[in-house]
Amino acid sequence: MVRTFVAIDLTEEIRESARQSLEILREAPGRLAIVEPENLHITLKFLGEVDQAQIEPIIGALRATNAEPFEITLGYAVCNHPRRPRVIWCDVTDSGESAALARQVDDLLEPLGFPREKRPFRPHVTLARVKDLHPALPKEVERRIPREPLGRCLVSAIKLKKSTLTSGGPIYDDLAEVTL
Repeated sequence: MVRTFVAIDLTEEIRESARQSLEILREAPGRLAIVEPENLHITLKFLGEVDQAQIEPIIGALRATNAEPFEITLGYAVCNHPRRPRVIWCDVTDSGESAALARQVDDLLEPLGFPREKRPFRPHVTLARVKDLHPALPKEVERRIPREPLGRCLVSAIKLKKSTLTSGGPIYDDLAEVTL
């Protein structure tokens, strides 16, 4: 079995921009699982554990993606909920292209047995997961994280990624890249 997901990778410039926020989060109260800069991405669809024999059909389905490259803007780090945050993330804005792309991925993978997402797609980049909430965390994030966007980048491909969970955090490997 292979733990997989479909994602949009970010540019090195965006990852570099995120480093300051990630360093601030390392000092934040409570216990956070910080996402390493090289692992920052936008998840279009989490597939979970799939049989190795399904990988090629998934790649084949994703190759039918019909979308043009588009630009996204990444905001700054905020808590996903002001009082009981589970994650600290950056919103992603575009003209609706990423949501359309997520719907298309849903459409392409549903015939292979992957259920459609029930929740509306909200493009974001997770910077940290809250493991143990400290009451001061939301205010600290609001006070210390610079209120300037992390940047803009062109989305020109999607990737099927393999996620290997380790005690030091997940390791992501690209299984396939589909150019838009």
